[in-house]
Amino acid sequence: MELVVEDLAVARGGVAVLEGVSFRLAVGHALVLRGPNGIGKTTLLRALAGLQPPRAGRISADREAMVYAAHADGIKAMLTVEENLAFWADLYRTDGVARALEAFALGPLADRPAGALSAGQKRRLGLARLLVTGRRIWVLDEPTVSLDRVAVALFADAVRAHLADGGMAIIATHIDLGLEAEVLDLTPFRARLPAVADEGFL
Repeated sequence: MELVVEDLAVARGGVAVLEGVSFRLAVGHALVLRGPNGIGKTTLLRALAGLQPPRAGRISADREAMVYAAHADGIKAMLTVEENLAFWADLYRTDGVARALEAFALGPLADRPAGALSAGQKRRLGLARLLVTGRRIWVLDEPTVSLDRVAVALFADAVRAHLADGGMAIIATHIDLGLEAEVLDLTPFRARLPAVADEGFL
C-alpha cells in the first residue's frame, strides 16, 4: 500500500491556496506538513481524506484505509470514556478498546462521562479513537492541541507503534514530535494569486 499525490491543487472557499503538491508515502512512514497559518494544511488534509474535491491533480490511495482527525474530538458527552471507545470499535467492527485506554493513559478515567473531562483529556480520548478504527492511514490536523508534554509523548508513542505495525501517518503540526518522519514545507506550493490589471483614472 502506498499513498501517492501528484500535482495536487486545492482551494478554500473557492480561492486556490495550494498547487503542484506532490509526494509519496510508503507503509511504515510518516509525513509532517509544515507552513505558516492559513497556507492550506487543513485544506490539503481534507482533500486527502476525501472530504472535499481537489481542483486538480491526482490522489492514489485506498480511502477506506484512511481515518481523519481534526480539531473536533468526535466524542459523545453522555457516554463514558470506555463507552465512547466501544462505540467506535463497534462502528468499525474492531476491538482494541483496552489497548487504546492504555496507550493514552485513560484507564483511570474509563468510567467517567466524556462531558466531565478536561480539554486535554477529551483530546486524548479523541486520539485514542484512532486505535480502534483499524484504519492504516492516519490523516491528522494539529493533533496535539490541548495536550500537555506528557500527553504529547503518549501520542508520539502511539504514532510510532502504528508505523511499526505497518501503518502510515500524515500530520500537520507546528511542534517537534520526535518522530522519524519526512517533512514537507508547503510554502513553495502556495498558489499564485491572479494578476490584477491596474485601472487608470481619467
